[in-house]
Order: sequence, then structure tokens, then C-alpha cells
Amino acid sequence: MKKRDIKILLVDDEPDILEIVGYNLSAEGYQVITAENGVEAVTVAKKEKPHLIILDVMMPEMDGIEACEQIRKNPDLSDTIITFLTARGEDYSQMAGFDAGADDYITKPIKPKVLVSKVKALLRRLKDEDVSDSILKVGNLVINREEYKISLKGNEIILPRKEFELLSLLATKPGKVFKREEILDKVWGNEVVVGGRTIDVHIRKLREKIGDKSFKTVKGVGYKFVD
Repeated sequence: MKKRDIKILLVDDEPDILEIVGYNLSAEGYQVITAENGVEAVTVAKKEKPHLIILDVMMPEMDGIEACEQIRKNPDLSDTIITFLTARGEDYSQMAGFDAGADDYITKPIKPKVLVSKVKALLRRLKDEDVSDSILKVGNLVINREEYKISLKGNEIILPRKEFELLSLLATKPGKVFKREEILDKVWGNEVVVGGRTIDVHIRKLREKIGDKSFKTVKGVGYKFVD
């Protein structure tokens, strides 16, 4: 998908944020739509169906948490990526954001270029219709999901099945935080009863084989793959 086809909804009650962030994203070639509060965000999202929503938390009329919950109830927006951009960095605020259905959390202040890089990382999960679902390429990592093969910088790596499935899940959406419950459901399913410690052990093994910097722990929530 080309940048000019990607819609980003930027929601903040601070005009300076809308102007500065909007300008930098527009300069990158994205279509930028803005809203000044949660109520307007829900209305605009329903009409425009953006690919990504950057949402402030503290806003008048309807805060970002409630707006995110309302947006997630719309089936037409189920694939929309939502990230919070806010000065509130407390754990409880982050937890509330993830519980509301957010995919990521960015804390202000942040340099425009760094924000643009984070946006690019979030948008990597948008599927390219020309890419086969069986082959997943993320940076120097190539995952062949049909043959259960991993290649990193051209070198083949052998992974046990559960490690492969866990890596494949996280790498399908770089930057997205996968909750522990979702990981257990999609990787282990109803096969056996396992706890969160099982995930930690598999992540540790993947870090040893793929690289420690490729995996980020979001305390109390889950894990994400970082390209």
C-alpha cells in the first residue's frame, strides 16, 4: 500500500500538536485528518475509516479511552490501528489504553522524526495484497509459515514448533503489543493448560536465537516484536 493511500486520523485538543504532528505526517506523504475531541474522533473515524488513529487521552467531551472503546465497537474499524499519544506515562493509564483496545502507546514529548518512525513501524502491519501470506518478511527476518523455516540475514535458524508459532504471531504485526491472553489462545489454544511463565520462557529462548532487541516486554500486558 502506498503512503498516499494511507489515512491517519490525528486526535488532540491542543492546536499546536495537530499542526506540528499533522505537518510532519503530511510531509511524509500520508493523508492526515484531524479531530479535536473524542466525540469528533468517533464521528470522523466512522466516516473516513482511517488506517491509523493517533489518539490523545485527556480531552474534553469524551476522553481518548472512551473514544477508543467506541471506535473498537464499530466492525468497520476492526482493522484500524490505534495508538495513544499523551503526556500521561503512568502504568494505570497505559493499562487502561490497552484494555480499551489500543495497539500501542506513545508518550509526549516526542521529536517529530521519532514519531514518524513509530508511525511507520505501526503501519508495517498493513497487508500488501501482492505479498503471499505464507512468506513473511520483516527486516532481515524471513518466515516461511508453510515450511516452518526461519531465515535471519540469510542464515537458516531451526526453531521448535511453539517458538516458531510465537515468533510468527508477533512478527505479523511489528509494533503491536500482544496481550498474554491472546498469545496463549493463538499459540497454545486448548492443547494444554499453561501459564504466563510458559510465554516468558519461550520469549527468552527467541531472544537468544533472534536477538534480544527484537522483543520488547510491556510490563503487565504482554510482548511486541520490534523491527
